[in-house]
Amino acid sequence: MKNNLTEQHPIVKYGKTGILLVNLGTPDSTSWWDVRKYLKEFLSDRRVIEVNPILWKIILNCFILTLRPSKSAHAYKQIWMKEINESPLRYYTNLQTTKLRKKITNKNVIVDFAMRYGNPSIKSKLTLLKNNGCENIIVLPLYPQYAAATTATVCDEVYRNLMKMRWQPSLQIIPHYESEPLYIDALINSIKRKMSEIKWKPDLIIASYHGIPKEYFDKGDPYQCYCQKTTRLMKEKFKDVLIETTFQSRFGPREWLKPYTDKTLEALPQKGKKNILMISPGFSSDCVETLEELNIQGKESFMKNGGINFDYVPCLNDNEDHINLLNKLVKDYLILK
Repeated sequence: MKNNLTEQHPIVKYGKTGILLVNLGTPDSTSWWDVRKYLKEFLSDRRVIEVNPILWKIILNCFILTLRPSKSAHAYKQIWMKEINESPLRYYTNLQTTKLRKKITNKNVIVDFAMRYGNPSIKSKLTLLKNNGCENIIVLPLYPQYAAATTATVCDEVYRNLMKMRWQPSLQIIPHYESEPLYIDALINSIKRKMSEIKWKPDLIIASYHGIPKEYFDKGDPYQCYCQKTTRLMKEKFKDVLIETTFQSRFGPREWLKPYTDKTLEALPQKGKKNILMISPGFSSDCVETLEELNIQGKESFMKNGGINFDYVPCLNDNEDHINLLNKLVKDYLILK
């Protein structure tokens, strides 16, 4: 005779481990409304904008979200992959996930990706992994250098959603990997590949990282230290051309980490540095900040001010070195029975 309780109990999947790659995010399209929606979610994060929340809400809704979406939409249109109607960031993050999935052949491991802002959301993917029997979830924020406004806000969103789950999976979050040897080697290999393609030797290689307000660093955010460490390790392994660190994408009137990438590019030709190679070690996938801000705006500014040659080293994206790095990072945390 069957137990009535057994018959009434829902089927529960179990025994799986989920791996969730998390990148920053992207609008769903280049339309004004989609860009505005994305910017609102991003700029409403208290980790990203650390000002009085009441004052910021007024500024954000009355001014920034009225004016900035048009400018940002124009930037996204310059780099949007129109043939597949996709942003490069989501395209490459999806490819990274697919290729990592092929590396991890254990049938009890599910590999997926989410975006901190926009789609697919962390909430939807945590729910999906749990519903597919993932009792353990490993989260890999795709930010090599830790910052409160990047890695920590991924943690915030993961924790917020776990707080609402009655049956929670176990959780591991992979930290920063700014000095991981496979990461440094992958960056150096990408520089060497680019230099084998161009017909000129750079006077300087600029390693441009996304900036943060200097105030955040003064309060204890270690981000700048990790960026400088990555550049130092690159310089130790690659001595053919000098590599210098700069910071890009500043926003608002406050002082940000210096030197600024845009100001550096404007000044270099007057200093005799007229052949420049640019790389973005802090971005795991090419995106609007690399393809539009650096490779379009940055190049235009450099050439306008007297530059002769400028080229950009693509992010690690889905190349084999990067997939091997992600595989190594994940497997260090992957414990299978």
